[in-house]
Amino acid sequence: MEPLDAGAGSASAHRPTRRAEMIGIAGYPDGDKSDQSSDNDTPMSIGLVSDGSERNLNSCPGEKTATPSLSADTPITNVYLTFDTAVPAVNMTSSSCVDQLPARPDLSRYGNPTKMRNARKNTMLFLSCVATCLTAYTAGAYSPPADLLAAEFGVSRTAVLTGITLFTVGFAIAPMILAPFSEVNGRYPVFVVSGIVFVIFQAVCGIVSNLGGMLFARFMCGVGGSVFSTMIGGVIADLWEKEERNTPMALYSGAVLIGTGLGPLDSSLMLHRWGHDGVVGITAKWRWVFWHQVIADAVLVIALTVMFHESRGSVLLSRKATKLNKWYTALEEKGVFGVWVRADAKPGEVAFDLRPLVPEDEEKTSSTPFFFNDQNRAYHGFRLQRIRWLVREDEQRASLVTMITVSLFRPFHLLFTEPAVFFFSLWVSFAWAVLYLTFGSIPLVFSRQYGFNQQESGYVFIAMIIGSILATAMGVYQERLLKYHKWQREATSDNPPSKFWSFMRRRFPVEAPESRLYFTCITSILLPAGLYLFGLSAAPDIHWIAPTIAISLATVGIYTIYLATFNYLADSYQTYASSALAAQSFCRNMLGGAFPLVVTPLFVNLGEKTAGGLLGAIATVLTLVPWALAIYGETIRGRSKFAVALQRTGS
Repeated sequence: MEPLDAGAGSASAHRPTRRAEMIGIAGYPDGDKSDQSSDNDTPMSIGLVSDGSERNLNSCPGEKTATPSLSADTPITNVYLTFDTAVPAVNMTSSSCVDQLPARPDLSRYGNPTKMRNARKNTMLFLSCVATCLTAYTAGAYSPPADLLAAEFGVSRTAVLTGITLFTVGFAIAPMILAPFSEVNGRYPVFVVSGIVFVIFQAVCGIVSNLGGMLFARFMCGVGGSVFSTMIGGVIADLWEKEERNTPMALYSGAVLIGTGLGPLDSSLMLHRWGHDGVVGITAKWRWVFWHQVIADAVLVIALTVMFHESRGSVLLSRKATKLNKWYTALEEKGVFGVWVRADAKPGEVAFDLRPLVPEDEEKTSSTPFFFNDQNRAYHGFRLQRIRWLVREDEQRASLVTMITVSLFRPFHLLFTEPAVFFFSLWVSFAWAVLYLTFGSIPLVFSRQYGFNQQESGYVFIAMIIGSILATAMGVYQERLLKYHKWQREATSDNPPSKFWSFMRRRFPVEAPESRLYFTCITSILLPAGLYLFGLSAAPDIHWIAPTIAISLATVGIYTIYLATFNYLADSYQTYASSALAAQSFCRNMLGGAFPLVVTPLFVNLGEKTAGGLLGAIATVLTLVPWALAIYGETIRGRSKFAVALQRTGS
């Protein structure tokens, strides 16, 4: 906590002078225990005066002491507010009756988000994963009714599939503009407003009668749903410390791939069964592909509105500072000026004392807290001072226009100047393109080679869901392996480590950002393996279970690449992580959206074996990316001006 130069002018016009001692006032909770302790507690109602007698501190004071008086002309000291700052006691000596003063504001909602109760964190993570799952569901559910849409709109299937491309374009561009808004206004309002947009344009998809309207609605669906994918990583970073993020991130990544498999599965079953059973007409059944999503997404938005809480720390601090400053202003209108601070603080410093004080005749080791009322605080080394709270992030934050400009241009600057960002973006983009390729390749290949109908092709997407669940379990477990005690550099043991663990500590330290890649070097091989197996086994003389297993293997590989990309870029670029992740997100969504358009030419013109071999060869080459970084990562980071700058500043 740092005070600013005293003055009665605007708080934001001042700059810090020096760092203050940060302690707090005894008996007044600091309000930053979040859900663990309420910040709405009132000051202690019974205190001890200097003679040891009890006095009701909430009654009207009957006596005055020679306490320094403050007024509206007294200069204001501006102090930086942090989550560790204790809220000091206000001056009550100048008030005729405490009951007539404005009530102390409830600050319980503005605690440190990393110290929220686990139940609340898990609820927010669950909602985030459901939102991500439904967003991915929307991307995949669009492909099965493509033929019906083409027939009704009088266009080609490829033209209809452009709706997937435009959905991913909105997905790629919108976060670069919406992310700065979430930093200024918080995650909650951006999530709720974007969710409403998502629901509205899902409904528009269900009522349009031409291709143009459908494509526009799909683009807007991508804009609205984008925050439920690209910003969830920010929410996880808000709620968990770096060492605790792997499991939440693994669950979130699994939700993405599960939703991607569920979308085409449900959509295929719905179209096949409803049409054959005569439940709905030809036109109505494709519209229900969108209407059932409207219902599910509307329930989600309602749940987010009611159960989701703000997680952006700087926004919570700003709101807390605003609440306190308004309270101080209201108190001053009633003639109550100043808060109690240490009188022996150095010039230019503001120190609040949280240490329990005891009467002079008691032992310093006494466990009985000694609380003071306003009449004897001055006697025991406190003085009054007018203060206002500021938040450092508010002063350091650029204008919204500047933030959007940086958000739009810095990701591309990192993409073309940072080799790690470029190759990770290329790697994860290809993996994501293969994932989106399945929307069209699975129905096409299994109908060509095995004569599957729409429903039977839809069942194949269960392989993606199974692969996603297995990959999620692996993602959670790998964090435990990295914490194995023999692998830790600071680990102590009676026996010296074996040659193997000595080698692992020296060449593959778990403390380095590259530790996120060690297991990925092995598991990412499943992507090219799955692609090769799919191409070679998709033939009438080979059982259909073989290419289905290949799809599961490829899905596990895609998952590990996605999780490793997020974790590595976040750990390596820290302050610039949002820009690095935005770069890969843009590339990933743009390439992923383009691949469904090339399904037919790729598999019909080249054939399954050649197509699978081509995709597998590209994936094999890109699998070298994590190996190169795992071995030479420290050297590569040493040549990065961003990484070097972060190392110098200790960010």
